[in-house]
Amino acid sequence: MGVSDPDDLEKAVVLNASPRSEPKRGVVLIIADDDELAEGMRIELQAAGFVVHVALSRSEGLRVFRWCGASAVVVDRMADGIDGLMVIETLRGSGDWTPVLAVGEPVSVEERITFFRSGADDYLARPFDLREMTVRLEALLRRCRDSRPPVLGVGAIEMDLVARSVRCMGRRVDLLPREFTLLEYFARRPRQVLSRRQLLDDVWRQKGYASANVVDVQVGHVRRKLDPTGARRFIVNVRGTGFRLDPEGLDSSPGALGER
Repeated sequence: MGVSDPDDLEKAVVLNASPRSEPKRGVVLIIADDDELAEGMRIELQAAGFVVHVALSRSEGLRVFRWCGASAVVVDRMADGIDGLMVIETLRGSGDWTPVLAVGEPVSVEERITFFRSGADDYLARPFDLREMTVRLEALLRRCRDSRPPVLGVGAIEMDLVARSVRCMGRRVDLLPREFTLLEYFARRPRQVLSRRQLLDDVWRQKGYASANVVDVQVGHVRRKLDPTGARRFIVNVRGTGFRLDPEGLDSSPGALGER
């Protein structure tokens, strides 16, 4: 991809995703160093209605995932399986349980067990029919939907975690991937005061890189998109502390500032 700046990375991934403006079936991240394989999977999944991001290395894949998120991840074993395992172990080690489908050359039962124990949800041996890959991903996403509600609703805000879409007061809200992740973090902690450092560590996961000003800018973007009129203040500044989500946008408590 050739993008070094995180802000540029997010924009590049969005521009190079499926041309669909709104994911109908979810977002899939493919991490594979085989260009031909990755392109075939991308075409098949886009035809099935998914938005698709492609990364051609382990490090790039993890970077894209952290900045853009995904409903499911397809990981090629890569480099004798070491890179693929590291991707899965990194995700699971951070507490992320996004469904992962591992693909690769036929391996022994012991090697497949290693992948499953590392956190893979399924393993598909090459060569495989791309239609089978799509069906397996659909099955993984169904299991995910069965195990947790696909919609996160707090007050006037409703987030579809599979389609990665947002509605506020019944109105569609178009958010960039980072903005969606930030709002989801707030929505899972309504009325809880969150510090800038907490947001940098848990949302950006770029310790030592991003500054507090990055948080202020992104929060401001989300706040304005939730209600462009300014009539409601869904994310309020808590003087000297951080921010708090008011699910109804009516917060007028002492110390709460609706700065825009």
